[in-house]
Amino acid sequence: MSNGQGGPQSQWDPWKPQSQQPQQQPQQPWSGGGDEGTPDWAALADASESRGRRRKLLFIAGGALATVAIGAAVAVAVVSAGGHDSASGHPTRVPSASLPGGSPTAPSFAPTSAPPPLDPKVFISSAKKDTAPLSPATLFPGTRLTMGSTVYKKGATGDTTGCATAAGGSLPNILTADGCTRVMRATYTNGDIAVTVGVALFDTEAQAAKARRQTDDHSIVRALPGKGVAAFCDGATCRSTRNAYGRYAYFTLAGFTSGKNVTTKDTAVFRAGDDVAEFTFQQIHRRGQAQASAAANR
Repeated sequence: MSNGQGGPQSQWDPWKPQSQQPQQQPQQPWSGGGDEGTPDWAALADASESRGRRRKLLFIAGGALATVAIGAAVAVAVVSAGGHDSASGHPTRVPSASLPGGSPTAPSFAPTSAPPPLDPKVFISSAKKDTAPLSPATLFPGTRLTMGSTVYKKGATGDTTGCATAAGGSLPNILTADGCTRVMRATYTNGDIAVTVGVALFDTEAQAAKARRQTDDHSIVRALPGKGVAAFCDGATCRSTRNAYGRYAYFTLAGFTSGKNVTTKDTAVFRAGDDVAEFTFQQIHRRGQAQASAAANR
């Protein structure tokens, strides 16, 4: 008998999305006789085996998908870390990376350097750059000169564009031939020792250097007496020096105001000539420093 049912009810299977769970019937106690109270053991066994096969297939498919996903991730990581995509038979070496340890440090920046200072000699090597006011008063300032423990009083000063008139021996011809444009002189005394320094100006450093190379022991500046200083080195033996720096060539002549000849034993005369020559060099260099500083601040 069908008991009013339209046909056999489909069996619910949790692995089939279209199956429906049957309504739960009140549990009836099994009876030992009759077919209605006995379960269909063969059908239950078939259903259990079917569900086991489905689970196995799902596990295999899920494992395959996971393997593909992991392989893709590894491939992406290798390509990203390798740094190039050239096809070759050798693996790309992946650089090792280390994790930072300790506290973070401040970023470091490349040190910056200030521009180098301007060279003072550049400004005293050419008349085009050496444009600061120049006179015996600026080149030989003050009324005295102190070098170490020795004090020299300043005497007369002179300034002329006729370079040959301020020179003696073989120097006049050299100054004229090499383009001297001006000679400034000053005399310093200490006791009976007098020193005259003469600074010859040229338009270029090359002209001054050439003039210096052409001089000899007979190339001297003329002594400049006056302002309480008697004539000296007028027919007597005196000691002379000659140097050049930038566009300036400078010369000294040192001797006794008494007219006595200078000998190699007169070390005070040698020292006086060297002191005045050193002071003159320093003054020329300071002139270049002042102009370099002014140019840097513009």
